[in-house]
Amino acid sequence: MNRTGIRHEDKYAPERRTPLVPNDVRSLVNEHGIPFKVQTSPKRIFTHREFEAAGAEVTGDLSGCDIILGVKEMPVGYFRKGKVYVYFSHVIKGQSQNMPMLRDLMDAGASLIDYERILDEQGRRLIFFGRHAGIAGMINTLWTLGQRLKVLGKANPFEKIRQAATYDSLDEAKSDIRQAGEELLTRGLPEGAGPLLFAVTGDGNVAQGALEIMDLLPVEKIPAARLARDNSREQCDDPRKIYLVNLIPADYMVHREGKEFYLADYIAHPDAYESRFEHFLEPVDVLVNGIYWDEKYPRLVTREWLRNREKQGSLRLSVIGDITCDPEGSVECTVKATGIEDPVFVYDPATGDHIMGFEGPGVTVMAVDILPSELPRESSEHFSRLLSPWIPALARADFQVSFDRLQLPAELKRAIIVHNGRLTPDYAYLEEYL
Repeated sequence: MNRTGIRHEDKYAPERRTPLVPNDVRSLVNEHGIPFKVQTSPKRIFTHREFEAAGAEVTGDLSGCDIILGVKEMPVGYFRKGKVYVYFSHVIKGQSQNMPMLRDLMDAGASLIDYERILDEQGRRLIFFGRHAGIAGMINTLWTLGQRLKVLGKANPFEKIRQAATYDSLDEAKSDIRQAGEELLTRGLPEGAGPLLFAVTGDGNVAQGALEIMDLLPVEKIPAARLARDNSREQCDDPRKIYLVNLIPADYMVHREGKEFYLADYIAHPDAYESRFEHFLEPVDVLVNGIYWDEKYPRLVTREWLRNREKQGSLRLSVIGDITCDPEGSVECTVKATGIEDPVFVYDPATGDHIMGFEGPGVTVMAVDILPSELPRESSEHFSRLLSPWIPALARADFQVSFDRLQLPAELKRAIIVHNGRLTPDYAYLEEYL
């Protein structure tokens, strides 16, 4: 039985999540006899005493563990021969900032399993924080909207909403959002501040989390087809509600030869399509971006489009909650990922410059790249519930045998990026990035 360790998170100072929570550790110890060590941490949302009561040993040293579970990337110099490290590595796109880490892990003769690659037969992720990224991202977007309107001298119900990280629980945040919704219904928004049209991109876990928060407010949902047809705000005239459109690629990606949109074809041949997203964006006040993006796909929002609209005096877009957070990626004015301590900046389309905070000309952008960390208890409990059923198979596996003889469920085996220092066949392409 492999000894399993839970690592202290050290990449970000505000990181308080854990991949497994005490209740699930207790079940794994009692029902499967898996020995656990939990590394001491001064900030983890669950206490040392809770893990000890669950049957784990709390220690400063995980060197005796065979499998080490974490959340975020682990540092160069940390890896040891024969050990298995399980975490979000952010290497599968050949991300340059993480190639030294990947090389170090390989040189050490260790193994890497990435949560992001634990997929079912349809390619859907089985273990994820995405829902809570969407929840925290939407809370922060509403907070950003409230603070931006306040800076502009427009009193509004969203002022009472706080940054997600400042709440003791998700229930507390939801209570404030419901109260804001009640005030919106009663008083509406001041002249010049509404009505508001929100656009949320995507239909995966991130977008569903964001939409879950929007359901707490008085919302009228607008079909994408209607927005595409009239591209106007004529029927968005009630300042006591929020108008909401949910956009997915089928709505705004158009085949260059006029063929019908098929998601699988778009994923395989993105160059055959062009984006009409900015057409949808013209009447939008608040954009919440929760859709996966890669460099091979067209951008959703370009700096050029923002600059042209600003020059013409027709730029409505005032707030962007970029949950996806690919700097200079799908939302090109996301010039940087922001931290929990300083989460918002204002991007000036005319100059291309940005100023941290809520003041200044331009579009206000919230681009925190570790949003689930703002809800550490709830996001850890959700993640642990998804991860814990896979732990017994990891604990029983013999990782010292050759990769082809390694006995693991297919979902886990497909997620092994490195096995004992060597890239596995599905990830051999990463050699060119190294």
